[in-house]
Amino acid sequence: MTERRLEGLIEALRRLPGVGQKSAQRMAYHLLQHDRTGAEQLAAALQSAVLGVQHCSRCHTFTEAEVCDLCLDPQRDARQLLVVESPADCAAMERSASYRGLYFVLMGRLSPLDGVGVDDIGLQPLLARAGDGVVQEVILATSFSAEGEATAHVLGRLLKARGLTVTRLARGVPAGSELEYVDLSTLAHALHDRR
Repeated sequence: MTERRLEGLIEALRRLPGVGQKSAQRMAYHLLQHDRTGAEQLAAALQSAVLGVQHCSRCHTFTEAEVCDLCLDPQRDARQLLVVESPADCAAMERSASYRGLYFVLMGRLSPLDGVGVDDIGLQPLLARAGDGVVQEVILATSFSAEGEATAHVLGRLLKARGLTVTRLARGVPAGSELEYVDLSTLAHALHDRR
């Protein structure tokens, strides 16, 4: 019986991104052998979050209410809508303290090879939100992977067709890096988007 419970814990931990069999085993053994109080706190926090955290009905980030605090903040600039792939991306932008508009979380990016199409990432709710008559600029902040670029391209085309101003996050050479080690695509985009 104990082995099945231990294996169940290891398998549950393996569901986390970047956690393989050995890392999951290490975590499980540590929690059970050295930090049972931490294990109980982790279990309680997970249970509480699963039961109490949902997606905002307006922007789709995580919240405990129907509408998140960001969407309800009257100090935010409702004329700007920044589109990100996940709630984690929204949180990262907020930590930067450089953006004061509103958000829309796609909940993914286009990936035809994985069967993820425009309906799977919330295209219709995005078009409705962006076309509310208040939004003037949509900032596409998808990742610079092939899927993120494809997502930005498709969304940009559809949003521009509705008369909206569409911009994309700038990209370029990271601070502190040496040119000889920067990939060619990043160098080309940095040169093209220079200011």
